[in-house]
Amino acid sequence: MPSVLDPARRPDPGLVVAHHLLGRILALNGGSPREAGRPGEPGETVYFAPDSLSGSRWRGPLSMALVDSLRGLGRFHEGLRWTGWRGEVSAPKSRQGLSFFPPPWSAEARRRALSETSRRAGAMAELLGLSRNSHLLLDGVDPGRLGVARRLFSPIADSE
Repeated sequence: MPSVLDPARRPDPGLVVAHHLLGRILALNGGSPREAGRPGEPGETVYFAPDSLSGSRWRGPLSMALVDSLRGLGRFHEGLRWTGWRGEVSAPKSRQGLSFFPPPWSAEARRRALSETSRRAGAMAELLGLSRNSHLLLDGVDPGRLGVARRLFSPIADSE
């Protein structure tokens, strides 16, 4: 909460609860998801995948979405692995993520394997800002403010 209440301030479309090294965003919907162009109902979990500019409803509790994301299971990591991925996802330092070029959601990236894209570590705050701007400009969906970027552990280090 701000220290001084601004009567003109409106709440964000949701609360981002996690973001991933590869650019995935997991959020809880706010009070008016339809007004924000987001799928689902208020309080439901939505995820924004790095290879798509549209949000998707997570059909289940937030706790399972977090467990699946952290363990590297299911739809969160489909198509997001390449030869040597383990070394690359371990390399970024705290508050960094992987930047892809072309971006995984672009037509250029879809025409080639992820292993053929250019990848390098970059500041997570900048990567999340780019992700939010891409969502806003190209899809009209606002994943919400993305907060402070922290990397506390390697979310897919133990997965295949």
